[in-house]
Amino acid sequence: MPDTDQPAIDLDAYLQRIGVTAPLARNLQTLRTIVAAHVATIPFENLDPFLGVSPALDIASVQRKLVHEHRGGYCFEQNRLLSDALRALGFVVTDLAARVLWGQPEDTITARTHMLLRVEADGKSCLADVGFGGNTPTAPLEVVPDIAQATPHEAFRLQRRDADDWRLQVHAGDDWKTLYRFDLTPQYPIDYRVRNWWTSTHPESHFVTGITAARAPAGRRLTLRNREFTLRIMRGATERRTLGTAGEIRSVLQDEFLIRLPRHPDLDRKLDSLPA
Repeated sequence: MPDTDQPAIDLDAYLQRIGVTAPLARNLQTLRTIVAAHVATIPFENLDPFLGVSPALDIASVQRKLVHEHRGGYCFEQNRLLSDALRALGFVVTDLAARVLWGQPEDTITARTHMLLRVEADGKSCLADVGFGGNTPTAPLEVVPDIAQATPHEAFRLQRRDADDWRLQVHAGDDWKTLYRFDLTPQYPIDYRVRNWWTSTHPESHFVTGITAARAPAGRRLTLRNREFTLRIMRGATERRTLGTAGEIRSVLQDEFLIRLPRHPDLDRKLDSLPA
């Protein structure tokens, strides 16, 4: 749910950034087109929190950074941008929040530190999420339980444990792995501001202590965690490379993730400090 006193998104600039041509119908095919183009073009990255900068979440700041400055961002920025763009196209959107479970036991109670969207299209409720890093779904997913749903990359499915407990899972290898749990309660801008502050400033947040980047062009997934760069070809080989110097990390961020790096005086020092 957007701030009512904020300026409107520059929809034409957003569509140009992701390479999608208007006009667009308000239907499921348009939603699929936008999600696929967004995750292929606008990278997931957390350089601001890593450099001690808490990202601003108002739409003017988000679109200046992700659209005009050719940066990326993390979930609060990515899905704020998508949410406003879809609303400008006439979609009905509900902003939601999730508890991340990736790498955690299924019964873990984590904080609601992830933003995602519920979007109505062609009479169906769909989950749309362009901000979950290397496991971001590259297509909208219909909010129905226990059905494997294809995307341009992996298959995903939603599980419903009870009326207020949905789980998103990705098919990884030969198994289904849970990414996060969520319910359908609408969230408000203040909810995300509080979560964004914690995620971008707390000394135990992995967005503060290291770097993560991801992009999902057609047929590939590119991910970076600190010095480990991974290129995964869908239904093909996976290549991994450990980066050495700050210059190598800079080059990968610019050339592979298409990020115009911020002019921050501590960037090279911080990159050199990353663990091997």
